[in-house]
This record gives sequence, C-alpha cells and structure tokens, in this order.
Amino acid sequence: MKLGAVALDTPDPAGLARFYAGLLGWEVDEQESSEDWVEVRGDGHVLAFQLAPDHVRPTWPAGGVPQQVHLDLHVPAFEDAERRALELGATVLDTSPQHPTWRVYADPAGHPFCLCLDGSGQAPEEASGG
Repeated sequence: MKLGAVALDTPDPAGLARFYAGLLGWEVDEQESSEDWVEVRGDGHVLAFQLAPDHVRPTWPAGGVPQQVHLDLHVPAFEDAERRALELGATVLDTSPQHPTWRVYADPAGHPFCLCLDGSGQAPEEASGG
C-alpha cells in the first residue's frame, strides 16, 4: 500500500492549487484536473484540491472549527519561504519564539500548514495538536 494523494477541500480548487504550486515550486497537472478537482505534482508527491462549496474555513487555534488537516513543509530558512507564502496569500497563525524551529500559517482556504526548518530534528507536535 502507498499513499497516492492528499486532498484538501476548498471553495476554489484552481486557486488553492496555484497557491501550493507556487509555494512548493510544483506544477499543476492539467490532465488530471477539472473544474472541481485540481492536482499539483512535484518531488514524487501529489496534492489535490476538491471543490467544496460549503467549506467552512478552520478557525484553529482559536477554537470553533478544527484545523482538519495540516501540512509540514520543510525549508532551509524561514525568510524566503515565509515571504513567498505571504506573497501567495498565506496568513500568519503563529511565529512564536517559543518554538524556534517551526512557524504556523494558513493557506487561502484557511488550512493550517507549518514551515519547519530542515534538520531541526523536531516535529511541530504543538501545531498539530498532539
């Protein structure tokens, strides 16, 4: 058994696909995409974005609507990765100095994701709630 893809619900599959393609330097797979399903591919992985017109944006960490899923993205340094994420439409959720090896953001649909320093040897358990 092997994982084929991770799919995220969104009211805008093409827009969220462009966000992650730009963030990760991957390509939108036009052959595997439609109006309600868009895939991006890179580094041997697939992220998919599925139309969910009634998608409710997570309010995590504030409560109410849980994060549902989050991605850990490993980066060599925060500065360039954070700048690119914010330019593409991410919002900052937590860049506390209490956890110097990872920072938490939300994508344009509200899904949390972490930028984690490469080689830090620490997983962002606090960000994932566990």
